[in-house]
Amino acid sequence: MTGALYTRAQAQGQEALRAALLDLAAQLLAAEGPAALTMRRIAAAAGCSTTVLYRHFGAKDGIAEALYREGFTRLRHRLESVAPSVDPPAYLAALGRAYRENALAERNLYQVMFAGLIPGFTPTEESRSLAAASLDVLREAVRSCAAAGVFRPDVDADEVTDTIWAAAHGSISLELTGHFPEGVAEHRYRTLTGAVVAAYLSAGPPAGDAAADGPAG
Repeated sequence: MTGALYTRAQAQGQEALRAALLDLAAQLLAAEGPAALTMRRIAAAAGCSTTVLYRHFGAKDGIAEALYREGFTRLRHRLESVAPSVDPPAYLAALGRAYRENALAERNLYQVMFAGLIPGFTPTEESRSLAAASLDVLREAVRSCAAAGVFRPDVDADEVTDTIWAAAHGSISLELTGHFPEGVAEHRYRTLTGAVVAAYLSAGPPAGDAAADGPAG
């Protein structure tokens, strides 16, 4: 971010400025490591004074906390932006696609959320609660699938949500670190999350595309 970009972000309002500063901090962290996460370094790259950063984040620890929370806030907004469907499996599949799309679009924040890029940083309980709440929409979609007879009646919605999340995160982590080439990464994601979904399907004919595509179909 140059001084001109800082001025432009500031003109868009304080929320836009805050988001732009967090994007910059995440970029510096990914490119230069934890040593770049200082008020002076971020301010220099942003073309603003350190006072601006202190006003928004309080201190270095405040930036780390803000990055963590921003990542999960953007994830929640992305999942909530998926249009609800009267077909529960189709909606679950759309949420799966949205989760991966968000991770790829926000890969710097994703690393803060899950890869422990900031040594010594431990999220507060409030931030952990916010992180857990980011998957509420996925959890409700799982409950809708159970109510529609897609999943076995004895399944636990929290267990299904957690195992889908674990499969999705594992696949995405391997993709982001280059272990899954671009040409096969999406297929690996679909295969892995689909296998998890298949483990919970009811004995009867599944509704929609749940068995075929999983939450990434």
